[in-house]
Amino acid sequence: MRARLALLVAAVSVLIVIAFLVPLALLLRTAAEERATVRATGDAQSLATVVGTADPDTIRLTVDQLVAESGRPVSVFLPDGTVLGSPAEPTPAVQLAARGQSLTAETSDGREVVIAVLGRADGTAVIRTVVPSAEMTAGVGRAWLVLALLGVVLVLIGLAVADRLARTLVRPISELSAVSHRLANAELDARVQPAGPAELREVGGALNHLAGRIQELLVQEREQVADLSHRLRTPLTALRLEAESLRDPQDAARVTEAVDGLERAVTGLIRQARWRTPADGAVATDAVATVTDRVAFWSVLAEDTGRAIELDLAPGPLPVGVPADELAAAVDALLGNVFAHTPDGTAFAVRLAPAGHQVALTVADEGPGIAADSVRRGASQAGSTGLGLDIARRAAQASGGHLELGERPGGGAEITLYLGPPKA
Repeated sequence: MRARLALLVAAVSVLIVIAFLVPLALLLRTAAEERATVRATGDAQSLATVVGTADPDTIRLTVDQLVAESGRPVSVFLPDGTVLGSPAEPTPAVQLAARGQSLTAETSDGREVVIAVLGRADGTAVIRTVVPSAEMTAGVGRAWLVLALLGVVLVLIGLAVADRLARTLVRPISELSAVSHRLANAELDARVQPAGPAELREVGGALNHLAGRIQELLVQEREQVADLSHRLRTPLTALRLEAESLRDPQDAARVTEAVDGLERAVTGLIRQARWRTPADGAVATDAVATVTDRVAFWSVLAEDTGRAIELDLAPGPLPVGVPADELAAAVDALLGNVFAHTPDGTAFAVRLAPAGHQVALTVADEGPGIAADSVRRGASQAGSTGLGLDIARRAAQASGGHLELGERPGGGAEITLYLGPPKA
């Protein structure tokens, strides 16, 4: 915008300077020509008295003196054809002046001034002088140079003023852009300091109002999520009572432990929905410990459904930049897909190993495989919610990693979650 405004001002300034200085330059040249002509005419007229009354010798001396002083050719044509002063042939202008008419004419050498001198006893004499082109344009080039420099200075001043005005417009716009990018990066406390013209101040106020409204809507949405999550406590309480009433102590303990885990997840969901703020400092979770814990949880169901588990975990710890609860949710989503979308008895493998600067978590099964377009939030080809793989993908992306879908060489799905290291 600054460049375009500067270009616009430069174009307007140049047009104004041209419209003002070109006529002025032409006027200066005309004035210089007229000044030289008037000076030459005055010199020629000063000879009129002498030419009209004196003898030829006196006229010759006077003309020679004038030629020496003025530096221009001066000729006197007497009625008898005698030419005194600078040698010259009678021109049409001289012939016309001999009839009693003074005039000025343009020639190839400059401007010709002829004056008719009446009153001589032998007829009409003519005084002729020529104003050279160099004399008529003397000082014009220097004056034009001064005008050109003045025009350049005026254009530069206009550009400087335009750039200063443009900065007063561009700075608030840049701030609006920066704040909008901060809002897009979830920095909802970013606000604009309204500045600049009234229109930009109004836009800044509108952006601040929008940011505040987004915060309000997010708070309301989180409260609704917290309320919905809180409603799960009642059926969880009933489920706990049912578990405690089981006759087999081992079954009762196992179900109660599962209910406790589910209740902790609901509590964490409520806390995350209501008080979720950017974490202070780096988030570091031991991937080995979290994966070991979740595989142990799912191993009970795997044993019940006849599924063989191949567990290959690198020696820990392997810190990753994902909160423990989010990593556990991602692991549960990957393992839950195995149980949900493969028949009972299907074996699966869980591998965890370093992959460069990241940690690779791979869950592979011997089932029918998975389509590449399954990582779309809310989209599922197997009748589920379509959120599991998206949860795992977002957990990986939050740490700077990604999720890859593939197939095992012998058939089946292979999902790899690349987790980035903790941020310093």
